[in-house]
Amino acid sequence: MTLDPIHVENIARLAYGIASDVDTTDHDDLAGRVWRDWLPELRRDGRVVIEPVGEHERRLAPIDDAALAERPFETVHGLDSGTINPTTFKNGLVVDVAHAAMASDPTDLELHRDRTIVATVHAGDSTADFDDDWRKRDDGHTRQRVLHAPRVNRYAEGVVHALALYLAEGSHALDHADEVDDLLVLDGPIYPKELFTWDDRNPELGALAREAKPRAVVEKYVRLVERFVERDVPLAGFVKNPSSGTIVRALARKGVEPPWPDDTALFTRLLERRADPDQPADEAFGRGSASRGGESRRGDRLDDALTFTTWFRSRGGADATMAAEGDALGIDRELDPELYEPTFMIAYDPRTDVTYKLEAPYAFARDAETRDRLTRQVLAEVATTRGPPEAIAKADELARIAATEKAALRRKFEERFDSDQQATYDDLRWGKAQF
Repeated sequence: MTLDPIHVENIARLAYGIASDVDTTDHDDLAGRVWRDWLPELRRDGRVVIEPVGEHERRLAPIDDAALAERPFETVHGLDSGTINPTTFKNGLVVDVAHAAMASDPTDLELHRDRTIVATVHAGDSTADFDDDWRKRDDGHTRQRVLHAPRVNRYAEGVVHALALYLAEGSHALDHADEVDDLLVLDGPIYPKELFTWDDRNPELGALAREAKPRAVVEKYVRLVERFVERDVPLAGFVKNPSSGTIVRALARKGVEPPWPDDTALFTRLLERRADPDQPADEAFGRGSASRGGESRRGDRLDDALTFTTWFRSRGGADATMAAEGDALGIDRELDPELYEPTFMIAYDPRTDVTYKLEAPYAFARDAETRDRLTRQVLAEVATTRGPPEAIAKADELARIAATEKAALRRKFEERFDSDQQATYDDLRWGKAQF
C-alpha cells in the first residue's frame, strides 16, 4: 500500500512548521564567524585540534578552467578495497571477505590484474584457530589469506569487516608501492580510522584495537607513509563521504550551539555560493540573499566554479591517534611523529551539491608546492569527472563486489561450512537472492 495524495500533502505541510523556526541566514553568519574566529586555531581541552597549514582562505576555480588545466601529476594510481559485508552463520562463525585492487590513470592492465584478498573470521569457540599464511594464486597475481579475528562479545560484524577491509587495502598498497611513480590516492582516508574510533564505542573494542592483529593492520599504513616519504612520492586519500565531527564537537564544548550535524555540513555551508544582488558572485560564499516578501530566503546556487579551502592540520577525533602527541596505538614511528599527522582540504562541487575531502600526511602537506599540486590535481579531476579522480573510479570498479557476486560467495561459504546464513526478517521482507 502506498501513500494517498492527501497523506503526501499532509506530510509536506510539516515542512512549513519546521521552516518557520529556522533562519538559515543565522547559520550563514555563524559559519562565517567559525571560519574567521575559530578555525585559525581551534582548541579542545587546551589542545589545538585544527589549524591551517599555510594560508587560511576559501577559494574558487571556474569549472571550465579547472577541467582544461594541465594536470600536475603525469600518472595517478588509485587503490580501493571492497567486501561482501559481514555475514553470520548458524554455526557461530562471522565472516567478511575483502578484495583490494590498484588502478592507474593512464591504464596499466598488468597492474589491474593484481589483487589482494583477505577473509576475516570470528568464532565463538575460543579453541578454534583459522589463521593462515599468505598464499599466491592466479600465477602470482593474487595474494590471499585467512585472518582469525580476536574474540569479542559484541560488535563481531564490525570487527571482521574493518580488519578484512584494511588488511587487504594496506597490504596491497605496500606490495605495489614501488610501482607508483607520481601519486597514490587511496579511496578513503589515509589511515584506518574506523579502528581508531573503537575507543569511543566500547571499552572492549578500545582494548581490542591495541591487540597484536589490529595493531599489525594499522602498522601497514604507518609503513606506507614511510615508504612514500622515502621515495619522495606523494600519498593522499580522497574521501567521498567525509563524516568527521571534530570541529562541531569542539564548538559545542565551547558553548557554541552548532546547527550542523558534522563538519561536512559546516564546510558545505561555507563553500556553497548563492546569488545575491548586493554581492559580487565571486564573494558569495554561502551567504543568504536579501529578504523577499518578509521571509528570509537564499538565492539560487551558483554552479560555475568549484570552491575549496586551503589546508588544515587535524589532531582531533580519530586523527588524534596519529597526531604527534598521540601514541599511534603503540606502533613505532621511524620518522618525526608530526610528519604522520593527517592534513586535509575540502572541495565542493555545486553541480552535484557534493563535498569532498582530500587528505595527506603532513610529511607531504608541509611543502607549499606539493599542497598546490595536490589541490590542482583534485580540482581538475573533479571538474572533469563530476566525481572522484579517474584512478579512484577505476580502482572502485575493480575492487567492487557486485550484489549477485556477494550472494553467490555467501552460498559457497554455506556449502563449505555446511551451515546456513543466520536469516533476519529483512531478508524475508526485501528478498534474499538465491543462487
